[in-house]
Amino acid sequence: MDQNRTLLAIALSLAILLGYQYFFVPPIPQDQQQEGQAPHGEQTAKGEAPATAPSPVSTAPTAPGTLAVTVDPEARDITVDTPNYTAVISEQGGTIKSFLLKAYRRGIKQDSGPMELAPSDNPGNRPLAFSLDNAATSSLPRYTADNAQSHLEVEQGTGELRMTTTLPNGLEIVRSMRFSADSYLIPVEYTVNNTGDAAVQISPALIWHHQPFPHENPPSSYLFAGPEAWVNNDLVEIKEKALLKGPVLHQGAISWAGYSDSYFLTACMPGSEGPQTLSVQAEGTGQRSVLSGGVRTLEPRGSAQFSYTLYMGPKKLTMLQAAGHDLSRAVDYGWLTVIAQPMLWLLNFFHSFTHNYGVAIILLTIVIKAVFWPVTQKGMKSMKNMQKLQPKITKLREKFKKDPAAMNREMMNLYKTYKVNPMGGCLPMVIQIPFFFALYRVLMQAIELRHAPFMLWINDLSMPDRLWLGFDIPWLHGLPVLTLLMGASMFLQQKMTPTPTADPTQLRIMQWLPIIFTFMFINFASGLVLYWFINNLLTMLQQYLINRSVKA
Repeated sequence: MDQNRTLLAIALSLAILLGYQYFFVPPIPQDQQQEGQAPHGEQTAKGEAPATAPSPVSTAPTAPGTLAVTVDPEARDITVDTPNYTAVISEQGGTIKSFLLKAYRRGIKQDSGPMELAPSDNPGNRPLAFSLDNAATSSLPRYTADNAQSHLEVEQGTGELRMTTTLPNGLEIVRSMRFSADSYLIPVEYTVNNTGDAAVQISPALIWHHQPFPHENPPSSYLFAGPEAWVNNDLVEIKEKALLKGPVLHQGAISWAGYSDSYFLTACMPGSEGPQTLSVQAEGTGQRSVLSGGVRTLEPRGSAQFSYTLYMGPKKLTMLQAAGHDLSRAVDYGWLTVIAQPMLWLLNFFHSFTHNYGVAIILLTIVIKAVFWPVTQKGMKSMKNMQKLQPKITKLREKFKKDPAAMNREMMNLYKTYKVNPMGGCLPMVIQIPFFFALYRVLMQAIELRHAPFMLWINDLSMPDRLWLGFDIPWLHGLPVLTLLMGASMFLQQKMTPTPTADPTQLRIMQWLPIIFTFMFINFASGLVLYWFINNLLTMLQQYLINRSVKA
């Protein structure tokens, strides 16, 4: 295949791959364009939590697949307040009623409220239920807190919440939860005491109910959101299509299991190193995970301990790496990880002294361009040389149009005579494609860009850019200024680049590419569009220098 067809194939392949994302990103809501950006990481008022009232004696309504729970009117809500989050623990089953992140909001508006990682109103459909019969029954006993206070303040160091319940069969469960002022990790330990005179068989299981996190502007549906786990050194993503067929089972070494989307993660890590079983099934509008460790016998007057560690927080790679338990595997870049993680590190490094992720993206783009500058230089010069040979190539095609073998032989002799590599302009593009897609994944998944402003109208680098004009533009709502600038730069870059083909059909197709890319990028994250725009400007500069040196 000659260079012309190879270049065209690469360009069209890239267009198709990027177009896939285009069709899976919803149009940007209008209200986001009219709200300024508050500083990233702004915290809510200390101790903020939803007001609660004593629950009446009733059976809570349920969606199909959820538990019907008789609510104890004396069950209290215990509020735990740390610098990072406000958690509400219900004595009804000891489950997590609410978990609000102080440093992250649901939407870009300052009054959108803190991000909720336990979004369920049903007592039978909340995280952190514990069972001793492998979740076979649906009862949620009342866990009574050790003290009469309903508020635990953890401003520094750690704080502990102890809760106790006694089951109808005489088994006593004492649960301890430790909260840290500087961490999203929550160690949980269950001590089961057999107060009877007979041995009892138990099958401990932790039950976690998942609901989608309530983003006001949901992440791209192209990226996975749902139950996932790290099982036998492999990331398992349990998709909705699989759950429609019935419960999904995984057994073996389970480092963690939970629910994840692009930006946040709730996960449970078993303390036991033995084999575990994870069962996930659809439940109403969400999913239900059961993490169990097998059957064991509890002797009379004996006791057993079962420990877990919870993580409920942002999918920030540095935090997950520090947490251990393979949690960092939740930030999945696939086979591009070896390229993507250094790019993310560089992005955060530049942000550490610029304090603006838009500027950090620009600096990262410059670094990537500088690394590939020599390779791109050779490719551009090769295309320039190929352009000079076009008249000779055209004559050969006319002369040997009925003898393709002879035409190819003469063209190879022509390339050898003028020391031109027909693939010279193509290879630099091929080499850079993995790096582009690695950066693409980083900019789409990095929680650092969520609600991070750049300048002027760009107030969220994780969302498409829109400039509000005071009136609604159908489907777009606002004007995609940065995207239009990117398209214009691509058009100008194309005009400056030597044309290595004389085929009018291929030329017309190539001329349409700036328009095609502009439409595809309309709903891309503005951080990615910014990268592509700056990259185009740098490529134009490089082409200008090459053109000037050739003329000289």
